[in-house]
Amino acid sequence: MLTRIFLGAIAILFVGFGLWSIIDPIGMTARLDVTVTGSNAAFEMRGIFGGVSLAAAGLTGAGALMPARFERPALWFLIVYMGGYTLARLVSLIVGDSATFNGWAFASFEVISFVLAALALKVRKTP
Repeated sequence: MLTRIFLGAIAILFVGFGLWSIIDPIGMTARLDVTVTGSNAAFEMRGIFGGVSLAAAGLTGAGALMPARFERPALWFLIVYMGGYTLARLVSLIVGDSATFNGWAFASFEVISFVLAALALKVRKTP
């Protein structure tokens, strides 16, 4: 039951972020202290942050609502997706990048999501 709640909460967060990214991609990135410019800026932010987040919401939501079929794939997705972010954030620290409070907030969310998804998959009894 805790895994379903976790996946449902993650799905809601992905929906919110995805919609924000599609509706106001330049404002979203500015709010996160990221400056994007160029003719493809909004196009890329909508696709990368908006589209991918909404797709992630679909899979994690399916994992929450239909755990027999989608819980494991949703957890594996979070492990790979958030694990990739976690690895990239670690590399940023190693090479000396700095982050604002918003950057640290997102990094914390990514690391915690990665760890919780890995733990949920580990304690799940059926393969």
